[in-house]
Amino acid sequence: MKSGESPSNSFTPEPTVRRAGAADAAVLHEVAATTFPLACPPDSKSEDIEAFIAAHLTADAFARYLADPARTLLIAEFAGEPAGYAMLIAEEPHDPDVMAAVIRRPTVELSKFYVMPGQHGRGVAQVLMTATVGEAAHSGAASLWLGVNNQNERANRFYEKSGFVTVGTKRFRLGERWESDFVRELVLADS
Repeated sequence: MKSGESPSNSFTPEPTVRRAGAADAAVLHEVAATTFPLACPPDSKSEDIEAFIAAHLTADAFARYLADPARTLLIAEFAGEPAGYAMLIAEEPHDPDVMAAVIRRPTVELSKFYVMPGQHGRGVAQVLMTATVGEAAHSGAASLWLGVNNQNERANRFYEKSGFVTVGTKRFRLGERWESDFVRELVLADS
């Protein structure tokens, strides 16, 4: 090091994950409104996406989710900024296709799992998934399941890499159109 130079700061931020609380409803809405459209098929209508967000991903909706004892919401952060979120639902599946496909009980649904677009490649998804699987296992669940659009190749590769196997299919309504989802399951414990 030359005279007058200061040592370089070699600190690289690491993603962190924490449980969301009531004060996080607005932040969760912002992350959801940004990330949900990225998971939709490319030919989805923008008005259908906007209607879904207005019906299910508002700050008020997240306030209700946060108050629901069956739900656990996690927020991933990177360098102090929201980087993604996950929502777990600890209840039996209601969809008959999911009920038939996911056979290990009790089960937890990974209902939402999204990472902000500028955070891809920073390890956020893996840290968030590790925390998510830990939460599900801690609840005593034998499995964790999710539905993912069959056209979402990036998400399907990530879930497969994370140990989720395709066990069936289900439908997801976006606007007037039915989308086709893979049902993926991760075994947490032998039943």
